[in-house]
Amino acid sequence: MITRARGRGLFRSRLRRAAVGLLVLAALWPRLALCDVGGTGDILRDTEIEKDIKTIAAPIWRVAGLDPNGVGIYLVNDPALNSFVAGGQAIFLNTGLIERAQYPNMLIGVIAHETGHIAGGHVLRSLEAMKNASIETIIASVIALGASVAGGNGAPMLAAQGMGARAYMSFSVAQEATADHAAMTYLDRTGQSARGLLKFFEILQADEPLSGEPTDPWARTHPLTSARIDYIRHHVETSRFSDVPDSPQSIALLKTVQVKLHAFLDDPSATLGAYPESDQSPDARYARAIAWYRIPKLDKALPAVDALIRDFPRNPYYEELKGQMLFENGRVREAIAPYEAAVKLAPDAALIRIALSQVYIESGNPALNKRAIAYLEDASREEGREGVVWRLLATAYGRDNQFGMAALALAEEALADQKKKDAQQQAQRAKQILPKGSAAYARAEEIQREAKDLD
Repeated sequence: MITRARGRGLFRSRLRRAAVGLLVLAALWPRLALCDVGGTGDILRDTEIEKDIKTIAAPIWRVAGLDPNGVGIYLVNDPALNSFVAGGQAIFLNTGLIERAQYPNMLIGVIAHETGHIAGGHVLRSLEAMKNASIETIIASVIALGASVAGGNGAPMLAAQGMGARAYMSFSVAQEATADHAAMTYLDRTGQSARGLLKFFEILQADEPLSGEPTDPWARTHPLTSARIDYIRHHVETSRFSDVPDSPQSIALLKTVQVKLHAFLDDPSATLGAYPESDQSPDARYARAIAWYRIPKLDKALPAVDALIRDFPRNPYYEELKGQMLFENGRVREAIAPYEAAVKLAPDAALIRIALSQVYIESGNPALNKRAIAYLEDASREEGREGVVWRLLATAYGRDNQFGMAALALAEEALADQKKKDAQQQAQRAKQILPKGSAAYARAEEIQREAKDLD
């Protein structure tokens, strides 16, 4: 779920934008300070949206030789048509790009292009360590790189690029051509059209004024050449897959993703106007439940989500939404049951397990605190880049009087955030408490060694 507090379901890392239009990371999860200078810039996390996009993109990743389970999808709350690759196999998509996709093939085309950058190894080798950095640190490094490009000092910190990386950085024309060619290859191999990618490029080109000076910041650092568009158009004209329609499943998934984004990001009144109660489709009912929760009107939101749960008992995300509604309105103990139901229905959803863990911790029940530790330890193997995992683990361990493990969790967080001194200090503290020869003690030593390599 997209949330404005506590980081429930869809975790939001709030960012500030500098006057030059670059995203500047603030300090703390779950809600980081936002100073809006021309737009938003939140990093959004949501199990359902990420899963649906991954389902749509999985065929592309497979033919590119990538494990779909190893590619991360992250959302940037920004209306611009932006996307970029950073930190290894992590694709960042602006919400504006997703919302403006008229059909799934448009989004698939963009992802195919970004996949070309991943498969082509277009990430600076000098920063391979960033592959394990936290999402916040990756974004901060991208920002720093963008600032260096804008300032003309040419001091690269992280390769982060894609069809719309905009002000973050500029890849070479050769790398862009390689990613374009790879995208065409992946689309053909999966029997999909390149019309969507062509459509997005044409939209971006249309933003350039007659003066030739593009208004789009990405285009300023990396112009969209007519030759590239001509290349993709020629492929569309010659490929036997150009008229292949999107699958009904992809169409339904994209619609749900867009409805959910609009419901969480638009004004609730706009959502209720767009989805009147006469519309009884599942997506419309979902949108209204979210809008009423955000107002907040729990007297309408809870019955609405309960009705969805009754009609679609195998959908974990309705249970997750109910848990979020209750938790964020101070009904912590009541939130446990729906979150547990969501975890049972989606046992592989690490973000939902993290959300349930926080509910367990804040319930004040020692037995549930131990459950939280187990869930968080498991989730850390998938979501170790999320600082919230380590912070919650530190809290849970501390409440369980496992102070050595609490220090180790803080050391993990500091390492992910590239904080050398903090990582070394917390790892040393952990070693002073943990039994020598234990796996945890060995991990503390490993963190100290890894921290030495940080700049």
